[in-house]
Amino acid sequence: MKKVLKLGLPKGSLQESTLKLFKKAGYNVSVGARSYYPDFDDIEIQAMLIRAQEMAKYVDDGVLDAGLTGKDWILEQGADVHEVAELHYAKGGLRPVKWVIAVPNDSKIKSVKDLKGKRISTELVCFTNQYLKSKGIKADVDFSWGATEVKPPYLADAIVELTETGSSLRANNLRIIETILESSTRFIANKKAWKDKWKRQKMENLVLLLKGALAAEEKVGLKMNVPEGSLKRVMSLLSSLHSPTISQLSDCGWFALEVVINERTVRDIIPKLKSVGAEGIIEYPLNKVIP
Repeated sequence: MKKVLKLGLPKGSLQESTLKLFKKAGYNVSVGARSYYPDFDDIEIQAMLIRAQEMAKYVDDGVLDAGLTGKDWILEQGADVHEVAELHYAKGGLRPVKWVIAVPNDSKIKSVKDLKGKRISTELVCFTNQYLKSKGIKADVDFSWGATEVKPPYLADAIVELTETGSSLRANNLRIIETILESSTRFIANKKAWKDKWKRQKMENLVLLLKGALAAEEKVGLKMNVPEGSLKRVMSLLSSLHSPTISQLSDCGWFALEVVINERTVRDIIPKLKSVGAEGIIEYPLNKVIP
């Protein structure tokens, strides 16, 4: 009997960034325009596209062996799953997302305490109710089917909404009064599947590659040739995961140096490396960095 890992991939806002991450991890995944069953170039993975909001429930029930979804939706579903790994990526970048309470700019609501008896619109109904209960506040929390930012002030006094930068809230003349939850993407497993030796090893290998791809997102490799007299000055400019790799060239008095470095520092450091004697500097992208 062929062994297969049933994997859920998030459909919707996380879909594009997830497929990009898998490609960088070494998996070619193709999705038809109307298909919910992506094709993997790994015959041991059977994938299905599922809304992130529902993913934890299907993993908990055993319909899926594993899946990727946000910590927020695990809490909202109250799902009993095993969290294999935290993967720091979202729709628009590598930062965690936030669920915030927001009100119109001209609202008299200044703090959470002012929400007593008010109308709140959100997709995160269960967690919001739990949060308000922990603060001793009773409010009317309604499920929002979308376009939550336009609900205040006529359809709701406040909203609890997901944000990465806050730009959409500001564009709709809303201000944040409190952050109630920070969330990142999690790789989750059904607890029974996690106890299966083959499935667990398959998941651990997959997570290793995904985390390696994420680790490479903000890093690049640098290669250069350095004369012996400049080696100490070049070394003083470089910070890396570990020490740079140095090997002697056939030309006497010259060394080849290779290092992994944060991409955001490269534009500043390359001119400095050149000024202290480095030559033949090559910058190259990385697919994976495995510690």
